[in-house]
Amino acid sequence: MKVLGMMKLGVILAIFAAAACVMLAFVYSGTSAIIAQRQQADLEAALKELFPDTDDFQLIGDIKSPDTAITIENAYSAVKNGRIIGAALTLSCASYSGKIKTMVGVSAENYITGVIILEHSDTPGLGANAASPSYFVDRARGVTFYGQFAGKKVSDPFAVKNDVVAITASTITSRAVSNSVKAAGLAFSAWLSGGEPDAISSATAGEEE
Repeated sequence: MKVLGMMKLGVILAIFAAAACVMLAFVYSGTSAIIAQRQQADLEAALKELFPDTDDFQLIGDIKSPDTAITIENAYSAVKNGRIIGAALTLSCASYSGKIKTMVGVSAENYITGVIILEHSDTPGLGANAASPSYFVDRARGVTFYGQFAGKKVSDPFAVKNDVVAITASTITSRAVSNSVKAAGLAFSAWLSGGEPDAISSATAGEEE
C-alpha cells in the first residue's frame, strides 16, 4: 500500500509538472510575440525619426564597417519616390561599461541626419548622458550630445574635443559614439558609390571615463 501511494503521488506530481510546462510554453509564446512586436514598433519609430519623409525602408545586406572595432548590425536604405535618399545604420561599439548601440542616419548627400542611442550600460550621470535629452553640449541652442551630429558632413573629423563636444568626464563614451557615427557615414557613402570604405581605427583604451 505504501508503494502504491508513493507511485500515485509520483504520477500526480508528473501530471502537475507537465501541465506547468505547457502553461509556461504558452506564456513564453505569447510574451515573445509581444516583445517582437514592441521591438519592431521601436525600430520603425527610430527609422522614421531619422527619415520622417521616407516612403519605405529596405534592408541592406552587404554594407561593410571601415573600423574593425565597430560592428554594423543592420542597415536600412531610406527610399522616397523610388530613389534612395539615405540609410539608417545600427552599430555596436565598445564603450566604458560595455557595448553602446547607436542608430545613425546618413543622407545620400553625405550628411548625418541624426543619431539615436539605442542601448548602453555606461555610468549614470556620466557616460549615460550620451542618451539624455536633458544633457546639453550647447544649452543656449538646446543641442544635446547626440543632437550635435545632425548636419555634419561624412568627411568631417568627428574628433572628440575638436569638432565634437565631449560629455563631461566621459571621453570614452563620447569617442565610442563619435567613431560609430564616422563609421556609419563612411560605410554608407562607400556602399552608395559601389566602393569599399577606407579603413579607420578607433582608440579608446587607456582613457578614463
